[in-house]
Amino acid sequence: MTESAHISVLLEAVLAGLTPHADGVYIDGTVGAGGHAAAILAASAPTGRLLGLDADPQALARAAERVAIYGARAQLVHANFEHLQAAAAAHGFFPADGIVLDLGLSSMQLGDAARGFSFASAGALDMRFDPAGETTAADLVNTLPEKELADLIFEYGEERASRRIARAMVWARPITTAQQLAHVIERALGRRGHIHPATRTFQALRIAVNRELAVLDAVLPQIVATLKPGGRVAVIAFHSLEDRRVKNFLRDCAALRVLTKHPLQPTEAEVAANSRSRSAKLRIAEKI
Repeated sequence: MTESAHISVLLEAVLAGLTPHADGVYIDGTVGAGGHAAAILAASAPTGRLLGLDADPQALARAAERVAIYGARAQLVHANFEHLQAAAAAHGFFPADGIVLDLGLSSMQLGDAARGFSFASAGALDMRFDPAGETTAADLVNTLPEKELADLIFEYGEERASRRIARAMVWARPITTAQQLAHVIERALGRRGHIHPATRTFQALRIAVNRELAVLDAVLPQIVATLKPGGRVAVIAFHSLEDRRVKNFLRDCAALRVLTKHPLQPTEAEVAANSRSRSAKLRIAEKI
């Protein structure tokens, strides 16, 4: 399997946490290639139903192929999960028995050179999950004042060298491709170890372009409102900014009982099969 091929992260742990069953109603707010969705539909046979949402129309097309065998039991909608509660009500999936969110960037998106997510991409510096989004990464890189750019990289990338990086980016303008941006940052910081020096900056730009933290903050209360009593939510996060928000919300919400005292993480075997899963953390809670 190629690096760009999609492997669902922590799939067995998600199924064990959600316990899908016949007649159940489920929502995958980040359906992606449909791996989690297909597994939930299989486990909830013959009558379980699933609503899949995604901001990326290309991901929805792949998911449609994956879940086609389940017919009318699966319904896919082009929507950001910040509209989860409204989508659930509009399409007959309210209240739900289970909700799953697999946050962040998929292997398919990373592997698509035209999307600008990868350091090696010679395509446009885009990074939008939804191509209809107003702002691209190139817009931010080429128009933000140096201080605002540095603050963005520090806040969303937790990058200590944010000021040096922002200065180098401003001097190198215009920056039009992901590959060009990666080279600018590498020249500014040098290269040490296996982690590319542009990693945190790319994360920061992607989060800003897609408003990822604001969207996550918006959806968490909606999940509680959408779940039926006894319903469960499973959230997979890939970096501390996301995981901290999920952890605090689940812990502090009086309507939820946290089922994972510590986040579930992939086994060595799963990491070997899917390097993207290395940083994944899964938290599960049940509505009281």
